Amino acid sequence: MSQSTQTVFAAAPARNLGQAMRRGFVGRCPNCGEGRLFRAYLKVAPRCPTCGEDLSHQRADDAPPYITMLIVGHVVVAGVLAAEDIFPQSPLWLDALIWLWLTLMLSLALLPRVKGALVGYQWALRMHGFGGHQDET
Repeated sequence: MSQSTQTVFAAAPARNLGQAMRRGFVGRCPNCGEGRLFRAYLKVAPRCPTCGEDLSHQRADDAPPYITMLIVGHVVVAGVLAAEDIFPQSPLWLDALIWLWLTLMLSLALLPRVKGALVGYQWALRMHGFGGHQDET
């Protein structure tokens, strides 16, 4: 980091990481907690409609799907193993129906929440331009 960037970053007030991630998780602006974070299912709004915070700096990229797969995979695999112990004679078609449906629903429900939490994380740590400066490459 350049000297001027370090000075600006050091002088900026700290942002509450936990609060920003919680706000992002529920789909709200990490700054004010009022405005909607998303304008569509996974499209982050360029600005908060309430406080005007610039949200266009976010770069969640591949992290939300990866984290979602990690969470859903652990839940579903644990569930499949537990169900196999409890109901060893259940029909395969029923198992497939239940677990595929649950996998799909959990993935679709968690993906925007994980992305919102990651945008809140980036905002709180002033990453990717959220601190008033661009990242050095």
